[in-house]
Amino acid sequence: MKCILVSSCLLGLQTRYDATDNNNQDVRDFLARHQLMAIPVCPEQLAGFATPRPKCWFSHGDGKAVIEGAGRLQDEQGVDVTERFIHGAHETLKIARMSGCQWAIFQQRSPSCGTQSIYLNNQLISGMGVTAALLRQHGLEVFGDDKLPTENDVKNLHQE
Repeated sequence: MKCILVSSCLLGLQTRYDATDNNNQDVRDFLARHQLMAIPVCPEQLAGFATPRPKCWFSHGDGKAVIEGAGRLQDEQGVDVTERFIHGAHETLKIARMSGCQWAIFQQRSPSCGTQSIYLNNQLISGMGVTAALLRQHGLEVFGDDKLPTENDVKNLHQE
């Protein structure tokens, strides 16, 4: 059975910043239909953040910019949390490597997991979260919960 990283909040775990979840039945059905083993991850918890925790967003750039040393994140009190997000991203990459995951399905809009949209200074913009950017940089396919892999994608994954 192939493994896939999944944002733990999408699987019903209360790991969001506000100690709630984003339980997504479409994601759960997709995993079951394609016989994929979910490896739940929360990069922010892996970074050492508590749950609940202050809401965080980008103050400069996005996840790709953070990986390149040009972006920054802060929490709602204005504390710079960039290094912690980088740490959580690297811990998530370690889990992907240990479990042989080549894919991830992540929660859109998250400063860690967003694949196409994130918050910059509390405004929704196009961009990637830190963990999504790091995983892509290391060759993993990263999908958002709002755009799951196609049937052809799944077929190719099972052939690898």
